[in-house]
Amino acid sequence: MSILRRLKLLGVHIAMDDFGTGYSSLSNLQAFAFDKIKIDQSFISNLEKNPQSATIVRAVIGLGRGLALPVIAEGVETREQLAFLSKEECAEVQGFLVGKPLPIDAYAEAVGREATEVASVA
Repeated sequence: MSILRRLKLLGVHIAMDDFGTGYSSLSNLQAFAFDKIKIDQSFISNLEKNPQSATIVRAVIGLGRGLALPVIAEGVETREQLAFLSKEECAEVQGFLVGKPLPIDAYAEAVGREATEVASVA
């Protein structure tokens, strides 16, 4: 927690990843001021098959809204998932539906470096 606090003092934004699984508990959410909550893809992939997943996703989005934290849904792969998340006013999505991972060189311009600089850092 102390390292996370020091990173935040440097201006780094921190998201709680895979919310709803493993160590991403409500007590950790309360103990540290995260900047975003990321809903684990396992809940997103089951939206259409499991009503409980849909209820959990709605609850996490509501929790984020109540805490004034943006919520990111991981693993969005279908238009139906995107439509559900849009209807629930999920702040952000990531997944193959909106874009596939790219090699690090593809991000060089976005972070103000030349592609060769990024390659040499890795």
